Amino acid sequence: MRDIVRTADTIVVSGRDRDLTYRSRRITLDDGTWVAHESRGGSLSSVWAVDLGDRFVEVVHLGGGPLGGELVVVVPDADTVLLGDLVSEPAGEVPASWPVAVDLAIGLTGPGTTVLASSGEVAREDLADFHQRLLGLLHPGYTGPGGTGHVHD
Repeated sequence: MRDIVRTADTIVVSGRDRDLTYRSRRITLDDGTWVAHESRGGSLSSVWAVDLGDRFVEVVHLGGGPLGGELVVVVPDADTVLLGDLVSEPAGEVPASWPVAVDLAIGLTGPGTTVLASSGEVAREDLADFHQRLLGLLHPGYTGPGGTGHVHD
């Protein structure tokens, strides 16, 4: 199996022919090609894909997170989703687009999906709980489905 390695604030996804380095707001290939969302000076508006030789990788912008321009990477053959800073402690006001982006990210995962954030691996259940927390911060008084504030499937 090709590697997906996290160190500090980067995750390197390796394929047979090339490597992709992921940071929450910028993707760089080993040939110097890079992609970022339009809000961060890049040309990506929604989706970009690349073949690393024997591994297909999708890069999507699901909506702004804590700082805006956060990118999500889907590595289908490894059932892995990279969320970067979309899952990070809120440090101030929660932008309305952030819970929406996290909700869409949850839709990219299945029961066995490995989810990696800037802070490390995140359990799918914790991702759903984080989404509910964001909604509660955005809408004071929100208690979630069934009044519990938590979602589990």
